[in-house]
Amino acid sequence: MARLAEALRAAIGAIRAHLLRAALTVLGMVIGVAAVIAVVALLQGFGQSITQQFRNLGANGLVIMAYLPEKAALEGKTARITPDDLLAIRQRVAGVRDVVPLLPLAQFSATVRYGNRSSNTSVNGTTSGFPRNGARYPVQGRFVVAGDDTTRRPVAVIGQTLIKDLHLPADPEGHFIQLFGTWFKVVGVLNKVGSLVGLIDRDNLIYIPYTTAVSLGGTVTAPNIVIQLDVDNARAIKPVEARITAVLRRQHHLRPGEEDDFKIQSAAELTKALTRALDSASLILGAIVGISLLVGGVGIMNIMLVSVTERTREIGIHKSLGATRADILLQFLLEAVLLSLLGGLVGLALGYGIGKLVVHLVPAFAGAIVPGWTIALSLGFTAAVGLVFGITPAAKAAALDPIEALRYE
Repeated sequence: MARLAEALRAAIGAIRAHLLRAALTVLGMVIGVAAVIAVVALLQGFGQSITQQFRNLGANGLVIMAYLPEKAALEGKTARITPDDLLAIRQRVAGVRDVVPLLPLAQFSATVRYGNRSSNTSVNGTTSGFPRNGARYPVQGRFVVAGDDTTRRPVAVIGQTLIKDLHLPADPEGHFIQLFGTWFKVVGVLNKVGSLVGLIDRDNLIYIPYTTAVSLGGTVTAPNIVIQLDVDNARAIKPVEARITAVLRRQHHLRPGEEDDFKIQSAAELTKALTRALDSASLILGAIVGISLLVGGVGIMNIMLVSVTERTREIGIHKSLGATRADILLQFLLEAVLLSLLGGLVGLALGYGIGKLVVHLVPAFAGAIVPGWTIALSLGFTAAVGLVFGITPAAKAAALDPIEALRYE
């Protein structure tokens, strides 16, 4: 223990004696770790903003959508969730409530007009139960009500982006917008949820009554809808999923052995799947960026080799005073590891600061989150790099002949 303490004291003293050189030595390590931490922090923060949307569905929420297996797609088949499926689930599946359809009519491609202004937007048809199942709700006016759906009223609930894009009044209730050649009365404004990565504006959308959307979509083919519902008892989600699967397989005339042409996902499953994907992406991107740490390791080895040459006489003195090969090896290895860890700690703080700066400049990110495993992995890897790239200089120093070292000028 005394030997380790003495080696550590000598290593710290050597670093303090050449602070500028030490700073330049660890610069590559600082940049590498900062890049890894910034990338992972932003990915994790972005993931949190997305998973929060799924959590808003509730612990007992389910989403049902069409899904085409690869084999069926190659055979030219199609998959749909239809209004008949919605009716079958309502009538035949026990233990569910708030079974709500969502009919997408356009994704950022529908032209909406107000006065002499126009804009492209997304349009979805749904019913009065939709706000109970999701994260969207009106902050002005009201949402679609049962009477709107029964009579196919041309009413619209708009996102806040459209108020700005169309130059609508701050309180647009009662004003009329034109959509698909039809005039719609604005009856409500949705809460603001922001954008995804600054690219997908989630406030640029319109909700209209479901039956109105069906009539606008035409009657040539059955509409392809998404179904959202709540399970009465969260602990009974699996049995309910099984009952829904049985009903939909009968509805779609699927034979035994055929794959489902639909997906049933709970909020928890969606959250877990996205979290796994983001963790994998963080790990892969972090590993790619982390290659720069190897460059930092090469820099440490080069400087340590120069340091060994410069301190040859010092090493000779230590050996003449009784220092063993192990003492010299330990001192130089500790010096290399300390340099690496110093770069790792500075890079950790810098990377987190960069992440916070990006969050401030790009509101799409919910925050910069640095998981504990990232910190441990970064510092562990930097220590390992210092150890690996410090072995050669340390071995060279330990192998010096004390007599020849004392003669070195």
